[in-house]
Amino acid sequence: MLAATGFTAKKSLGQHFIFDRNLTDKIAASVRAPGADPQAPLAGRTVVEIGPGPGGLTRSLLHAGARVIAVERDDRAAEALAPLVAAAEGRLTLHLADALKADWPALAPQGAAICANLPYNIATPLLVGWLTADPWPPWWSSATIMVQKEVAARIVADAGAAGYGRLGVLTSARAHASSLFDVAPTAFVPPPKVWSSVVRLEPRPEAGDIPVKALAQVTAAAFGQRRKMLRSSLKVLGEPEALAQAAGLALNERAEQVPVEGFVRLARLLAARSERLGDL
Repeated sequence: MLAATGFTAKKSLGQHFIFDRNLTDKIAASVRAPGADPQAPLAGRTVVEIGPGPGGLTRSLLHAGARVIAVERDDRAAEALAPLVAAAEGRLTLHLADALKADWPALAPQGAAICANLPYNIATPLLVGWLTADPWPPWWSSATIMVQKEVAARIVADAGAAGYGRLGVLTSARAHASSLFDVAPTAFVPPPKVWSSVVRLEPRPEAGDIPVKALAQVTAAAFGQRRKMLRSSLKVLGEPEALAQAAGLALNERAEQVPVEGFVRLARLLAARSERLGDL
């Protein structure tokens, strides 16, 4: 099919296709759909797939009974997926669009699940966009995504871990995240130079009152100079001593030592102060 359509992977789009049905079935089976039949968790459920390419994972999602909304930037996918769209009999809708610019609440129904082999070059900004959605809880009920193993480590990292940073703080503050399994480069066409991992995120319903804009500011300041202590890295926010003391943090701590709860407290304090001053 790839040869017939000339659908070769483009490095500029971060494309690495998967065709191993055992693997794609395993990914599809990892999708968690709240309230679904445990024997057929995707039957009748709506799943949003980003970057379906020639449809390797799409086939497994459809086989599991899902209704799939596929968002693909590469126009060549329309020809490659046309037979699958026809065979799906209304259960596969293809949107040729840039996922980074998509209006997700307009494209997908509330409670849809995300399942995707994300293009490496847009995985982090896409995830950040989903985690900072407003209102909260968001439109998505779960996100089962394949990313670079290094990115996966950052997503699930706790304070003190090597990959702990802004992405891990934002993820933990807004969602429950778990790393499911690793995938070797040989599973892809063409094979990337790195291993991948499948991770699953589920929104924390109670996280709607976290001021994510302030959290982004706090983590940008703290991890932007991660080798420095908080007394230095938080200076850009103003009154670092007062902020840290009110949040119960020591000024001689570094960003990688501060737990997620500490950053959330800092964000709440910053948001409250900014609201008083009218600058956030």
